[in-house]
Amino acid sequence: MIVDGFNRVHDYLRISLTDNCNLRCFYCMPEEEYEFTPASKLMQAEEIETIAKIFVANGVNKIRLTGGEPLVRKDAADIIRRLGALGVRLTLTTNGTRLHDFMDVIKAAGITSLNISLDTLDKDRFMLMTRRDQYDRVRSNIALAIREGLHVKVNVVAMKGLNDGEIVDFIRWTKDEPIHVRFIEFMPFSGNKWNSDRVMTWQQILEVATNAFDVLPLEREKHETAKKYIIPGHLGTFAVISTMSAPFCSDCNRMRLTADGKMKNCLFSTTETDLLTPHRQGMDIVPLIYQSIRDKQKALGGQFTTDMEKIETSKLENRSMITIGG
Repeated sequence: MIVDGFNRVHDYLRISLTDNCNLRCFYCMPEEEYEFTPASKLMQAEEIETIAKIFVANGVNKIRLTGGEPLVRKDAADIIRRLGALGVRLTLTTNGTRLHDFMDVIKAAGITSLNISLDTLDKDRFMLMTRRDQYDRVRSNIALAIREGLHVKVNVVAMKGLNDGEIVDFIRWTKDEPIHVRFIEFMPFSGNKWNSDRVMTWQQILEVATNAFDVLPLEREKHETAKKYIIPGHLGTFAVISTMSAPFCSDCNRMRLTADGKMKNCLFSTTETDLLTPHRQGMDIVPLIYQSIRDKQKALGGQFTTDMEKIETSKLENRSMITIGG
C-alpha cells in the first residue's frame, strides 16, 4: 500500500493523457495560443500501460483518465483498451464533444461512469466560456451516455457573475433524468485569473438550492470529494465539491500523473516527481512513487488555507489546470 505521513492510503490514480483540448475554457487554459506539449515528451500508450501496472501492483484499484481532453489524443482508444484490461475500476473525465466516437470502446473497457464537463445550459454562454460552438454536441452526447446506461456526472465550475444564476436550472435538470450534477468551486491555477470574489462557495450554492427546493443530504462515502444532496422525487442528484471553502483532504487517496509523466501527490503540490524519464532509463520507479507520497502535505499542497482573502495567486507554485489533468 502507498501510505503518506498522515496514514492516508493512496489507491486512486488520475492519469492525464494530454494537455491538448478542443475547447478553450479560461479557468483551465491560460491563453488561446497555448503551446501544447510535443508528442515525443508525452507518455506513450505502452508506457502509460506499464506505469499503470506498477501502480496497480502497489495497491491502486481505481484509475481515471483525464486531460486536457483525453479523447482528442489519437491513440486514446488504444490506451482505454489497455487500461480496461488491468482489472481495476476505470473511469473517464471528458468535455463530451467526442463521446459519440468512443462509446463502443468505453463500454468494452468496462467503464460504467463518466464525468462530463458542462458549465452552462445556455448555448450562447457556452460559446462565451469555451470559445467553441459545441454545445449541441455535448448535450447530445450526454443524452447518448444516459441511453447507454452509463452513470453520468456533470461537472459545473460555478462562478459568480458568470453562471451562478443557473444553479437552480442545473438542479431542476436532475428531476426527470438520472443526471448527477456536481458544482465545483472555482480554484486558483497558473494563468486562470482566479480571485476570491468569483468563487461561489458550497454554502452559497446550498443556500440557493434550499431556497428553491426541499433538499436532503446524502451520506458521504470514504474518500469522496463531493457533498451530495437529493431532491425528493428527482431521478438524479446534485453535489458540491468544496475545495476552497471546506476541503476534503483528511482522507485523500488521490495521486496524479501528468501527460508528460510527472507525478503530483496533490492537485496543489509545489513539487513533481519525474517518473517517465527514469522509467525510460530502465530504473525502478516504485521508490520514487513512495517517496512522493511520503512528502505529501496535510492539505491543499501546503500552499493556502480556506481563508480565500489571503490567497496571493502570484505566489502560488503550480501548473495550469490543463497541464495537471484536474
